Order: sequence, then structure tokens, then C-alpha cells
Amino acid sequence: MSLRHALLGLLEDGPASGYDLTARFERSLQKYVWTGRQSHIYPELKRLADGDLIAVTEEGPRGRRTYAITDAGRAELRDWLLSPPGPRAIRDEHVLRMSLLSVLDLPQARELVLHHLEEADQVTVELRALADAADSEAHPRGRLRFGRLAIEYGVHQYQAQQRWAHWALEQLDRAETADPHERQPSET
Repeated sequence: MSLRHALLGLLEDGPASGYDLTARFERSLQKYVWTGRQSHIYPELKRLADGDLIAVTEEGPRGRRTYAITDAGRAELRDWLLSPPGPRAIRDEHVLRMSLLSVLDLPQARELVLHHLEEADQVTVELRALADAADSEAHPRGRLRFGRLAIEYGVHQYQAQQRWAHWALEQLDRAETADPHERQPSET
């Protein structure tokens, strides 16, 4: 996925300024789907406008511009959506930490898994609130508007993390019961 396509998708949901798009990113994408920083959004908006994929529909005070997606932008977005995705680049610090739990003693590993579970619980509640808000707001596309399906994907993803954390805690409990002389981490 690219910032370019995320911005086109956000603009498909309605015209917006760079400031509005940054806020939409922070509210609906950044924590759960894709990171878009303001320092990257504005230059990408210029490239999209230069490529006639979006158009400035309004100019306001202090250089504020409102952008709207063009027909060419919609075609680009649809072409991208229908093309096969590239290789998935995964960089998940949480999963990396979980894969290295054996470095810790059992109580430390348990604490880390519990923290992971608490975070998954919290994010699931946040995503459910976003879903409820999205479902209650009137929108021309109804529930299938931009991001609604992704919210539900996120809910399922964090629920999977919750199930994994419960399973991992059971494994740690079994390891502690099986080995009363739990392994101490090596001194460095």
C-alpha cells in the first residue's frame, strides 16, 4: 500500500484539506492500518495534484487548500485496488518481542504477555467504539464507507491477539508447573 492510494481513498470519501486528511489519518488509519505523517502528506498531495489525480477545489486563508479526487484519481485508485498486492512487508515490534520471550524468565515473560493482552483488550474496545460511531452516522455509502470494513478487520485482528495471549499464558503456566527450578536468564 502507498500513501498515495490511502490519500486517494480518503478523498474518495469526500473533499478535504491537508489538515483534514492528516486528522483523518490520525483518527482512522494511523494506529491500525497505515502511517501518514503531515510531513509526507503535503508533498504527496502536491504530486497527486500535479498528476491530475486530485484537484484543488477551494483555496482559503493561509494557503489552505481543499482537494477532491478526480476521475483519473478514481481510476488510479480502482486500478490499484484490483491489482495483485506486492509482497507483504511486515515489521511488527510486538510480534518480534513475543518471538523472543524465551530470553526472559517465566515471570517476566508472563508480565510481557499480560501487557500485550491488556493492550489488545484496550484497542479492541477503541475499535468497537469507532465501529459503533461509524454505524450510527448517516453516510451515502452506508456502513460500507471508507474504513468501516477495515475497522472490523482490526477488531478481528486484535481479538486474535487476545486469543493468542490467553494461549501463551497457558503455555507459560504449564512451563512453570513443569519446571519448578525455572531457568534464570544468562548474565551478560
